[in-house]
Amino acid sequence: MTEVKHIKVTKEANLAELIFKHPEAAEVLLDYGLHCVGCIASGFDTIEAGAKVHGYTETEIQEMIDRVNEVIEHGE
Repeated sequence: MTEVKHIKVTKEANLAELIFKHPEAAEVLLDYGLHCVGCIASGFDTIEAGAKVHGYTETEIQEMIDRVNEVIEHGE
């Protein structure tokens, strides 16, 4: 039996690529107030860069990323 490994989203993930691959992540980011998902900058910004521009702390960024991974993995 082979173990399935899920690729985890990191703060280095490109915003546009993340939303393209995992549209369900957009709702999480929007819930956290990160409206970059619809911005032209999302094509070249990472989650971290977009969040830092808007004043998010490292802790807030990590919480948001943890929630994105949870939604992608479990659909919740």
